[in-house]
Amino acid sequence: MAKVMLRQSEDRIYFYIAKKDMEETIEEIEFDSEEKWGGQVKLSNGETWWIKPAKKSLPKEEVCKKLLSD
Repeated sequence: MAKVMLRQSEDRIYFYIAKKDMEETIEEIEFDSEEKWGGQVKLSNGETWWIKPAKKSLPKEEVCKKLLSD
């Protein structure tokens, strides 16, 4: 699990892990509505992470779990 900063700029959502100095964009997301946002997300580097689904409120800091990587 990692502490992640999620922020939105124009039409992109950025996924940043300070400890690794890694910033990627979210390419695919399981739940993408204002009321239920998150779930399984695929990043631009091919990694898949889990964000606990909740009401969309960005920017925010969230604890996320890495599932897969290419």
